[in-house]
Amino acid sequence: QVQLVESGGGLVQPGGSLRLSCAASRSKFSIYAMAWYRQAPGKQRELVATINSIGSTNYADSVKGRFTISRDNAKNALYLQMNSLKPEDTAVYYCNTLPHMQDWGQGTQVTVSS
Repeated sequence: QVQLVESGGGLVQPGGSLRLSCAASRSKFSIYAMAWYRQAPGKQRELVATINSIGSTNYADSVKGRFTISRDNAKNALYLQMNSLKPEDTAVYYCNTLPHMQDWGQGTQVTVSS
């Protein structure tokens, strides 16, 4: 069974930055496309950013130019650098494969507020 452990969330003021990390316990991690998802209160989970096995990335329009997804295959790790954060970025952030597996980690809470 794959375990996904997200970390790095917190409370930040608008315009601030955070770096999220995801540790994946999965063999052959490098061959999988990975993604960050988020779920805001009262809303459905949405796809934020993706990265494939060769490092090509894609972003939701709402975060393009502000967020950067990256991966370190040697460490089975996925990252999300979030800059210029806005209150609407407030959500629980999750990592998973793309398409996502049935199992999810606990997520990490990001709150953007003054």
